[in-house]
Amino acid sequence: HSDGSLYLFSIGGSKGIPLKNIKMLAGVPLIGWVLRAAVDSEMFDSIWVSTDHTDIENVAIAWGAKVHRRSPEVSKDSSTSLETIQEFVTSHPEVDVVCNIQATAPCLHPFHLKEALQMITQHGFDSVFSVVRRHQFRWQEIKKGSGELTKPFNLDPANRPRRQDWNGELCENGSFYFTTRDLIINKGLLQGGKVAYYEMLPEYSVDIDVDIDWPVAEQRVLRYGYFGRVTPEVVRLMFCRVSGCLTDGQIFVSKSGAEMVSFNIRDITGIRMLQEEKVEVVLLTSTEDPVVQAPADNLAKSLGCQVVQVGGEPMDDLLPMVEKRELQWKDVAYMGNDKPDVKVLNLAGLSAVPSDAPVVAINAAKYTCHSLGGKGAMREFAEHIVLQKQKAKSQMNQDRIDNSSF
Repeated sequence: HSDGSLYLFSIGGSKGIPLKNIKMLAGVPLIGWVLRAAVDSEMFDSIWVSTDHTDIENVAIAWGAKVHRRSPEVSKDSSTSLETIQEFVTSHPEVDVVCNIQATAPCLHPFHLKEALQMITQHGFDSVFSVVRRHQFRWQEIKKGSGELTKPFNLDPANRPRRQDWNGELCENGSFYFTTRDLIINKGLLQGGKVAYYEMLPEYSVDIDVDIDWPVAEQRVLRYGYFGRVTPEVVRLMFCRVSGCLTDGQIFVSKSGAEMVSFNIRDITGIRMLQEEKVEVVLLTSTEDPVVQAPADNLAKSLGCQVVQVGGEPMDDLLPMVEKRELQWKDVAYMGNDKPDVKVLNLAGLSAVPSDAPVVAINAAKYTCHSLGGKGAMREFAEHIVLQKQKAKSQMNQDRIDNSSF
């Protein structure tokens, strides 16, 4: 941004869930959700993750951020976000505006950040923070045995309003805090000066630290999370590695010495699901893994799909196939499971790896399955693709409704 605004992402450890900030949420590391929104907002000169942990650093870099290594002085349990940000801003004099985004807000979208930052750059506010409207009646807490009686804070019990007749109250939702350099350095504040709030709708206000557990958060994110600029309903072509994705890596040897592999019926059903959605599925085998070639050929025959043997760099074999079909990589889904797949995992519109894939492949993929290779991972990814397709279709219908309203 022209005024040198910057996004700083301050991460602390979690006592409840070890390395929570990089734990997978709906197939994406928790910090990946907000980093993707920040990058795609195109409002920041630079995007940083503040951490003192190497695993978090590696994930942050994979999702497009630079890393600010916190000093021991601001890495204590008692350290505050403000102290971390002050340390950062002091060492980066080019920064005029800081946005501190919390990892625990995975339903953040680029438009939230754009609109909030414009309140500073165009309307002259010094600090802007995110809030959500709550309709909750609050009562005073009473110590047990004190003999005192509780009192309402924001309610007259004699005139108890209906929800629809009460505007509710604005509460911080912890998604983000925009602040000017001057406030941080000279006043020691994240909120102050000419201050304003940015209201977010409740569906986008998911704070995993506070009010929601992991499985419920996953359902909310799948419905309201930001999945990137590319609308996934255009996926037309799916490449899937047979070895390690459709198989579990085991080779069975019969009494006669024949080598065999097994496929999971759930994964086969997943492929059929995609075919019903008019997605062409191509199975990939490798010259380095001849054992799966014959079983893959038989499977492809029963499914009515193609098998392609790829070399050490799958991109060289797949690029001509994509071009021949007059598709772009955003139209392609890819499931791989190891280092040779990294290039295509990065490039494909949707990409996934089984949960037992090595870290280098997990960091390159846009979705990490809960399931293991050969144990339902393909089915899980197929469901993810179909869900995104339905979500995009629903959005298109909503856009049509919105446009016809004017």
